[in-house]
Amino acid sequence: MEFGVGSIVEGKVTGITKFGAFVALPEGKSGLVHISEIAYTYVNDVKDHLKEGQEVKVKVIGIDENGRINLSIKKAMDPPSRPAGQGRSMGRPGGHSTGSMGFRGKPAPAEPTSFEDRLKQFMAASDSKLSELRQAERRSSRRGGRK
Repeated sequence: MEFGVGSIVEGKVTGITKFGAFVALPEGKSGLVHISEIAYTYVNDVKDHLKEGQEVKVKVIGIDENGRINLSIKKAMDPPSRPAGQGRSMGRPGGHSTGSMGFRGKPAPAEPTSFEDRLKQFMAASDSKLSELRQAERRSSRRGGRK
């Protein structure tokens, strides 16, 4: 059985370290599942998720020039679904929403749906703030303020 990057295979955990787990693969090969590739949640201790001798399904995510095989358990399964209403709001940094009114009492714009829309919204807000700063700078320089 020949396998390459993207293949999903069955393996057996042969060793556990603080940074991941070694998995025996078909054809006498072995690979490493890094701690960040074990679960979709934060993994503090590999032993909380895996045991030696455990059968696992892994995805081959890389093979380096020395033939070392990098594996992922989480990419071999479907990501968990998020309950409705969970996740960060895109309204303000930190996930806090401004409600129906935006900053300075202006109506909040509709939530952008794509990256391009969010980028356009950011660029427009940035241009507006820069122009306000430049106007304030010109006013203060006319009054003999600092330069």
